[in-house]
Amino acid sequence: MTAPERPSLDGLEARWAARWAEEGTYRFDPGRPEVYAIDTPPLTVSGSLHLGHAFSFTHTDVLARFQRMRGQAVFYPIGWDDNGLATERRVENHYGVRCDPSLPYDPAFRPPATPPREKLPVSRPNFVELCTRLTQQDEQAFEAVWRRLGLSVDWERIYTTIGEPARRASQRGFLRLLAKGEAYHAEAPTLWDVTYQTAVAQAELEDREVAGAEHRLRFEDLEVETTRPELLPACVALVAHPDDPRYRDQLGGTVTTPLLGVRVPLLGHPLADPGKGTGLAMVCTFGDVTDIVWWRELRLPVRSVLGRDGRLRADPPDGVPAGTAWAELAGATVPEARRRVVGLLRAAGALAGEPRPITHPVKFYENGDRPLEIVTSRQWFVRLLDHRRRLLELGRELDWRPPFMQARYQHWVEGLTGDWLVSRQRFYGVPIPLWYPLDAAGEADHAHPIVPPEERLPVDPSTDVPDGYRAEQRGRPGGFAADPDVFDTWATSSLTPQIAGGWVTDPELFARVFPMDLRPQGPEIIRTWLFYTVVRSLFEHGELPWSTAVISGWVLDPDRKKMSKSKGNVVTPMSLLDRYGADAVRYWAANGRPGTDTAVDEAQMRVGRRLAIKLLNASRFVLGVAGEAGEEPVTEPLDLAMLAALDRVAAGATADLAASDWARALERVEPFFWAFCDDHLELVKDRAYLPAGEPAGASARAALRAALDVLLRLFAPYLPYVTEEVWSWWRQGSVHRQPWPERVAAGRGGEEALLGAAGRVLGEVRKAKTEARRSMRWPVERLLVRDTPAALALLRPAAADLAAAGRVASLQLQAAGTPSVEVLLAAEAPAS
Repeated sequence: MTAPERPSLDGLEARWAARWAEEGTYRFDPGRPEVYAIDTPPLTVSGSLHLGHAFSFTHTDVLARFQRMRGQAVFYPIGWDDNGLATERRVENHYGVRCDPSLPYDPAFRPPATPPREKLPVSRPNFVELCTRLTQQDEQAFEAVWRRLGLSVDWERIYTTIGEPARRASQRGFLRLLAKGEAYHAEAPTLWDVTYQTAVAQAELEDREVAGAEHRLRFEDLEVETTRPELLPACVALVAHPDDPRYRDQLGGTVTTPLLGVRVPLLGHPLADPGKGTGLAMVCTFGDVTDIVWWRELRLPVRSVLGRDGRLRADPPDGVPAGTAWAELAGATVPEARRRVVGLLRAAGALAGEPRPITHPVKFYENGDRPLEIVTSRQWFVRLLDHRRRLLELGRELDWRPPFMQARYQHWVEGLTGDWLVSRQRFYGVPIPLWYPLDAAGEADHAHPIVPPEERLPVDPSTDVPDGYRAEQRGRPGGFAADPDVFDTWATSSLTPQIAGGWVTDPELFARVFPMDLRPQGPEIIRTWLFYTVVRSLFEHGELPWSTAVISGWVLDPDRKKMSKSKGNVVTPMSLLDRYGADAVRYWAANGRPGTDTAVDEAQMRVGRRLAIKLLNASRFVLGVAGEAGEEPVTEPLDLAMLAALDRVAAGATADLAASDWARALERVEPFFWAFCDDHLELVKDRAYLPAGEPAGASARAALRAALDVLLRLFAPYLPYVTEEVWSWWRQGSVHRQPWPERVAAGRGGEEALLGAAGRVLGEVRKAKTEARRSMRWPVERLLVRDTPAALALLRPAAADLAAAGRVASLQLQAAGTPSVEVLLAAEAPAS
């Protein structure tokens, strides 16, 4: 036994993290018969980790450690989500560059030491190199935090969403969707972020309250309210509810638009709200997502007026005269066009009253700062609406923890308004692996894409040449052109089970780990990462990608507001790890219940640190008393009672962790440990020091050793550093490779209630000494316990231990109807 004289938490993390890495403590063993596979969330590598990441990853790690101790070969990789818009913006700002795809690659390019005021244009290959360089630096910083936190991931199984395995899997999956007809190319209305110049999917939207105005426009003798009068040239219809008596007789007729004089139909549709404004709505192509629904279901024409730059086009759409009104609007930004058209309407007498200020929800890209527009563009989509029923069924088949999180998935699927837009007009991402033949006029034939064979993947169409063509034919009539877009980052992240599991690179491994057991994640990405992963697994494998989804809550700041970078209230974990230690931060995180938001609470971290220190000191005491004696029988009633209580705790914690309720399991183990230290150690201390050959002493020592052994294993998933340290004092190997203590056989037959009864009486003795301002070693002349005969019979086997622990000269048990405890302290101080 090598317990130190003065145990400390200092240095434990560095020492044990190095030992775990050296010995491969958490390495996945594919030769083990039972596999437990976890589909971990790849973290976006575009800045710094915040405490929310440490919070939710601790939950996953507790479950992983639990399953490993249950004998499972835990497949627990770690991933970095390093492609996408967030990375591009970080690179642009960090290096002071912008991507210009028209420029040739410059192998000698080096970014300036200080970012210039005006961003330098660089070629796409140069830009991708800078993205790769910066993300690798970020990944190293992330890994340092994760290792410090004590995550038991297999660091030999790191994956990224831009590495070659990810590109191969992403492109392979897309080409198979294309072959099945589940992926398609279309010119369609698309949500568009003007700032980032890219299409945006429905799952990436968020509503924000914005100041605006309602404008009432006159269409002949009808009045229509709109917040977007600048889209008047894009108007293709007016709609009213079919049952609205004000307009029922006019449905099917036409009216003339003000200023432009275009005849548009007046149609009925149930989405029109009779109680809003005048009950009439102006359908424009396109002002919002409802316009898309009306356009599609009413089979209306397209009059697109907005370009990708957020300005009205130079030429009017078909059917709109190129007169004075259009000339005033052409080329204007949306806000300027709005001001101009209101002035024109007012001058023409077509504005009924002045605009009425309002605040209303407007769609934004979740990472953007300007309202989204809807433009018509050619994009790639994956079919969702055709599979809504099956996707809902899969949501019901999945084991949700907590169960109420299923509603978020169900509401999302039921609320889908379109298919999944998977193409993006960006640069750092997985390229869409297609080319298009060019006709004699140099026009691309989008209906007949050139598809590479799977064995060629991954390909970059912007630099690679399709089979049967020569490089000099790129962009020339009769030659070919590359698809210019990349996949949305979710289109790659939705394949994390396939990427991490070796779908393309290691089919034998993939057969062992897929479908996986666990998908842990936060609630905000149920509609994206979880949903899209279900979609891809359905199309490729016909089944769910995992059996269980465990959803952590959000981390709130101390004022109970959700942490976000935009609010400036993000707390990073490293300072807290430095201040309190990894075990303490993990303790705070593990107290957060599944699906429940949890505030940052440094007081709770301090409790976690005290718990770790107490575990060191109590363990040293137990080992100092109990030593390394051989197997001795547990015979004394109080020892059996303690082990019986521990047996109940172990069984309950096992059931809780099997149900992914890490917080409930900790709530069982921790109170037992404090009671064990405060009560049981004090009660049996004198008996444990009895010499060898005394059965009562041997029983105490055997029970203490058994309890410490079980407690260390119960705490191991939560406090990995301190438990490993104590285990090393008296046991071989790592505690994290020991069997999980589902039950405590030595405690069976013990009377658990005895432990509580003795602890309560000892508590009264302590209370009396504290109130009298005496030390705990002050003698008690007489201790009188009154209770029912049954309660006294229960307590009697612990009488000797109680007397020794309380320094009691006379312990009397007296039958009474009303329980009470009287403590008479000795008049004189104990002899030194």
